[in-house]
Amino acid sequence: MPTKNPRVNMVLERALFEALRRMAERDGVSLSLKARDLIREAIESSEDVALGWVAHERERSFKRGKALRHDQVWRKRRSRR
Repeated sequence: MPTKNPRVNMVLERALFEALRRMAERDGVSLSLKARDLIREAIESSEDVALGWVAHERERSFKRGKALRHDQVWRKRRSRR
């Protein structure tokens, strides 16, 4: 039967599988749903770390004298329309 979502086949160490199984059982969801949710959380965390580095670099290179005030930004934006 075709499915609308792509599938992933994974091989897990026994301890990791058992941890996943216990978590899925605790939450009353299937193994695949629990694995999907954990992968989603890991990706979001990874993106947060990457955005943190971007913010750090922007903060490090920020020059107050070159920055635009809020009204300056919105005035420029309105004039483009």
